[in-house]
Amino acid sequence: MSIDPSLKTKGGMAGHRNVLTRAERIAKLTEQGKFGENATAMGLPKVGNRKVGGGGKVTKEPEA
Repeated sequence: MSIDPSLKTKGGMAGHRNVLTRAERIAKLTEQGKFGENATAMGLPKVGNRKVGGGGKVTKEPEA
């Protein structure tokens, strides 16, 4: 049985995800300097994944 087209998502996983995979968490911790060469992947600290919101409308100033 096939799925109804109205139930399909267009972008798949294109939206913002709050949960990161282990590899993504390690990459983020490495950027922050909290994960070193000898560190293990078990018991990683929590990593915040906040969506960066865009600003409001930008109005152009008229040129003089």
